[in-house]
Amino acid sequence: MDQLKSKIRDIPDFPKKGIIFKDITPLVQDPASLRLAISGLIAPFKNTPITAVAGMEARGFIFGSLAAWELNVGFIPLRKPGKLPYDIQSVDYKLEYGDASLEVHIDAIKPGDRILLVDDLLATGGTARASCELVEKLGGEVVACAFVVELPILLGRDKLSNHLIHSLIEY
Repeated sequence: MDQLKSKIRDIPDFPKKGIIFKDITPLVQDPASLRLAISGLIAPFKNTPITAVAGMEARGFIFGSLAAWELNVGFIPLRKPGKLPYDIQSVDYKLEYGDASLEVHIDAIKPGDRILLVDDLLATGGTARASCELVEKLGGEVVACAFVVELPILLGRDKLSNHLIHSLIEY
């Protein structure tokens, strides 16, 4: 995973002072690195029954949709408020730098669906936990949460203690 690490740059004080943002833009711009990241994200789940992949807005859309493609399942976007045109289910949560919400169409997940959650980063775990809650509110089961990058010092895993977590890179 050193190849992937070499394609992630630090942006200090973004989105606010004191936060070091892990920018995956160079990674997704490099076809070989992007392919390696997707392969690594889905490797543990290739033989696991999964109904769909869900990705959190916005970078989770990149990795999640490609993971869904490779697993031959559908993709479910978990969106910021006001972006979905149909009836929605929502969850409010806290970020390390403010409050947020996620929404999903109420018919996107059915009881018994087995969902792989995918995002670029696991930091404090707020977005991932909210995503799990959203899936479970609609009767879905979170098979696992997969991340390209994990920041263990921020203890995001603690908020996901009831879920399998797979990450490719730790800082």
